[in-house]
Amino acid sequence: MLAAMSTAPHPSSSQATAVSRDGGDACPGALRLHAADDGALARVRIPGGVLTVRQATSLGDAARRLGDGELHLTSRGNVQLRGLRPACGAELAGLLEPAGLLPSPAHERVRNVVASPLSGLDGHGVRDVRPWLTALDAALCASTAAVTLSGRFLFALDDGRGDVAALGADVTVRATAGGAALLTLGGAREALRVSGEDAPRAALLAAEVFLEISRASGSGAWRVDELPVPVAELTAAVERALTRAGVGCAPAARDTGEAEGPAPGPVGSALCVHAPFGRFTAGQWRELTRAAAAFPPGELRLTPWRGVVVPAPGAEPDRAASVLARLAAAGLVTDAGSPWPRVGACTGRPGCATSRADVRADAARALTAVGRTPLPVYWSGCERRCGHPRGDHVDVVAAPGGGYRVTTAVQGRDPRGTLLDDPSGFAAALARTLP
Repeated sequence: MLAAMSTAPHPSSSQATAVSRDGGDACPGALRLHAADDGALARVRIPGGVLTVRQATSLGDAARRLGDGELHLTSRGNVQLRGLRPACGAELAGLLEPAGLLPSPAHERVRNVVASPLSGLDGHGVRDVRPWLTALDAALCASTAAVTLSGRFLFALDDGRGDVAALGADVTVRATAGGAALLTLGGAREALRVSGEDAPRAALLAAEVFLEISRASGSGAWRVDELPVPVAELTAAVERALTRAGVGCAPAARDTGEAEGPAPGPVGSALCVHAPFGRFTAGQWRELTRAAAAFPPGELRLTPWRGVVVPAPGAEPDRAASVLARLAAAGLVTDAGSPWPRVGACTGRPGCATSRADVRADAARALTAVGRTPLPVYWSGCERRCGHPRGDHVDVVAAPGGGYRVTTAVQGRDPRGTLLDDPSGFAAALARTLP
């Protein structure tokens, strides 16, 4: 596996920062478009990153007919459509709803669920989390209270391998041996042990308790670690709520993990690819959809690491190699040794007005230097650092006066930074910041 997104220990509740949210959550959705410099932007939630071939085709059609033709993956495995006409909302909904991509318009922005993308495909993990995903999404869409969750609130369903458990979700459910699961809230050091059968219900109840405490505190917090109360108090409140609801639970130590995405290439009963910066051209998306259609069950799994897993049970090695060769010819990354999965960047110019640079072009110019560090490298156009990875990484931020500030951020060590005038000098900048 790639060491692409190794994750530092979670902060304790005393380290969390309470935030008061006076304004509404403006996070974009499929029905609430965001005005960007390159046109309107829609963010379509894809719980667990799971798409049928029909749904993937509908997304591709929407991008081609209404936007710039490309599909952009987010760090939560969702899809963004860019370059949209400002008044195309109704037409977009008309394309998404028949494909099952808008099961509840009232809940469309809160269906933020990541799940272990290789669950049930590679022999690792404790259990297949697909039943959890189906149950949680249905319960979420049926919950009246959940409508008021922020579009930034995140659920994570981990099959026990620790990949999505390390992504800093607000509610994490991680499978454990013996059929149980650990329920963890934000950066809490302690978890609650529940039965695997109760896990989806427990996750939703935890989110509803969060909403109650957020309202009672008057903070309007969007994320668990923004609450003005220690996360240990939230955990205790969730424990009481679960007990009242007849869900057995008990305190347990938290299991941490490392946020590592699937390596490109064949992995178990799946084919894995990576898209540089999570951007798929119309042609690349068509090739992916054709690849998925060639194998039952005809499915794509988008990952939080801006890649795609194509389940291919029973695929002969020669056939798998042929499909991967076509995807590579389309410009997707299929080589496990490629540095691309360790490079990320925000949208940058020209799509974002706040960005100071075309960070993606500069990151591509500096690609060959990435092999000099095992850490992921993330390029940001401003201090907001949209989409940056959690944990240890090389932080590259466009500076106000031009150039970049390069900082190696490693847990337990003082940050080491330097200035970078030109991306061609990135290797030397890395040498000055690495321990």
